[in-house]
Amino acid sequence: MSPGMLELPYLIGTMSSPNIKDLLLAPRLDREQVSSLLRPYGIKNPTKADASLQWMASDADERELLADILEDFLECAAESANPDQALSQLELFSAAALNRRHLFSFLKDAPLTLEILAKTLGCSPFLAEILIRNPQHFYWVTDPAILHSRRGKRALQREIIQTLKALDDETAQLDYLRFFKRREMLHIGMRDLLRICTVADTLFALSELAQALISAAYWVCARCLRREWSIPARVFSAFTIMALGKLGGAELNFSSDVDLLYVYASDNEHAAGVSASEYFDKLGQRITAGLSEVTSEGYVYRVDLGLRPAGTEEIALPLGRFRLYYQSHPGTQERLALLKAWPVAGNWALGRAFHTMAREFIYDMPFDAEVVNELRSIKDRIDHQLATRGQTRNVKLGTGGIREIELIAQALQVKYGGDFVEIRERGTLKALEALRTLALVKADDAETLSSAYMFLRDVENKLQMVNDEQTHSLPREIEELSGCARMLGYSGRQSFLHDYEQHTGAVRRVFERCFSGNF
Repeated sequence: MSPGMLELPYLIGTMSSPNIKDLLLAPRLDREQVSSLLRPYGIKNPTKADASLQWMASDADERELLADILEDFLECAAESANPDQALSQLELFSAAALNRRHLFSFLKDAPLTLEILAKTLGCSPFLAEILIRNPQHFYWVTDPAILHSRRGKRALQREIIQTLKALDDETAQLDYLRFFKRREMLHIGMRDLLRICTVADTLFALSELAQALISAAYWVCARCLRREWSIPARVFSAFTIMALGKLGGAELNFSSDVDLLYVYASDNEHAAGVSASEYFDKLGQRITAGLSEVTSEGYVYRVDLGLRPAGTEEIALPLGRFRLYYQSHPGTQERLALLKAWPVAGNWALGRAFHTMAREFIYDMPFDAEVVNELRSIKDRIDHQLATRGQTRNVKLGTGGIREIELIAQALQVKYGGDFVEIRERGTLKALEALRTLALVKADDAETLSSAYMFLRDVENKLQMVNDEQTHSLPREIEELSGCARMLGYSGRQSFLHDYEQHTGAVRRVFERCFSGNF
């Protein structure tokens, strides 16, 4: 017999009026009664939800405590993406917490934590899995001093390095980075879901966490490789990791690859029979594996090295090789990509040298109609591919999406950046503001693009927060789309879709004007 079918040790008598507590405190209810109590909270499968509740109330004290918090929990769960999921995940979380009585008492005494838990469990299986795996994180993250504070890069780095120094080997150290990332993603995700911070704050927090973890991975891998190869500290020290893409612009999304370049100063060093190219290439391989390898603790980041010079087999290259490549391959897409180049780990002087070299390549070359046509052609090909696949609502690549906003800002930066250093910003939002200030973009257009960018990046983060997947398309199923709308604070999908169409339509009109030949 399942736990949900056990006779209760006490009875209340015949119900005079329905009350949600009756699910736990009244005599056995029939299916119709259970359904009438749960469906007002958006529960689609009352039988399964009731079974979860009965399982969680295994003794009288637990049953009373759960009954006391049930209405508040269900009201909060009803505002989440998936109320049924909130209850099923609560069952798993309460089991993992070991002491359900303590958990229910904690939730009863701190009502805000009840809202936090219900929304988290109902919106994100990924965040729920973090809580189920490490239940103690819930008490840490709901501490007001933690929940309402931004954890900056330096504080993160200090905590990481302090722990790494206490661990014995590379495997344990890298697993700690994976553990640390999960905990911090929970913190960032909860703050975002509860609207404690802005969308821009979330993007910046995700970027600072990535910088701290990549820097730590470099520290771990370099120390271990030097020890294994008997490399003294005085050589092979001029190495930097350059970030591009969203990380380089400090606007990383919730589930993103990190675009990296591994750069070292020159090939003129040797030590212990090892050349600079051998050492740094091995170091790059090791860092990449340390970040992207999946273990029982998860992974740190998916690494994309595809923006390094085409045709090169090496993972790490000297600065001079990058300079020669960019001089001989003056590609438009490379110019746009390098706008966001920024050192995130290693030797900062070398990183700045790369940055200076990149500026010459970006801004000293002409920006003419041929470049504009090339960019428009690239976007047209993307539109055709999406239409062929039936992906009409892709927040990143679709019509009026994130990529169009980025292309507008980046094209204007490349065109005018040689004359106006003020617009040489790495982030899209800062670039748009700088362009508006100098009247290189009309004030109304800048507002349109900035507002749409924040809206679309928020949608993108919510889509990716569900399962930690790099997805950019709106759900096609009505229930999933409605859940996405609730995550974003909408009461229903129609009002959300209205705003989506308004933003993307406005962006498309600006894009058409910019790339119509009068750029």
